[in-house]
Amino acid sequence: MAKPITQIKKEIPEPVEEEKQAVTEIIREVALNHDAIIEAIRLIKGLHETKVLEAATALLEQRTEVGAIAIKQINQPTMQNVIKNAINAFKFLGSLHPGQLDTVLEGLSQGFTQFSKGEQQEKNLSYWRLRKKLWSPPIRAAITRIVDFMDGMGEVFLRNRRESP
Repeated sequence: MAKPITQIKKEIPEPVEEEKQAVTEIIREVALNHDAIIEAIRLIKGLHETKVLEAATALLEQRTEVGAIAIKQINQPTMQNVIKNAINAFKFLGSLHPGQLDTVLEGLSQGFTQFSKGEQQEKNLSYWRLRKKLWSPPIRAAITRIVDFMDGMGEVFLRNRRESP
């Protein structure tokens, strides 16, 4: 029969040997990742030259005060309105069909171009020419779309008026 183990010897490496092993491991990793390390050094150098590291360090040192100021600013009613409005703006943009928005923005662009041309020429239309222009297909299409827009907006206004106390 085997002899029972009564004493366990735990080998504790010497600190000098541990340091040697750690340095060897680091050198091996540096050699394997040479390109990445050089790129990281370039990045850090650029951040240092532009004083971004300095600003980040100062921000970290004063993080408690900066955090308190940020919380104080966020808790202001105007900032809460800004956040709510931003969320609503994203919801609105998300609800639009990209084709619709593209058409509207293209129309706005063309409208501003025409506006600039008319402004540069500084010509005023007579009532007769204005009346004739109102019957042109582009003007009628724009007026029809504006009336459709106002109709839809009015429906929402009336619905919200009925729903709100």
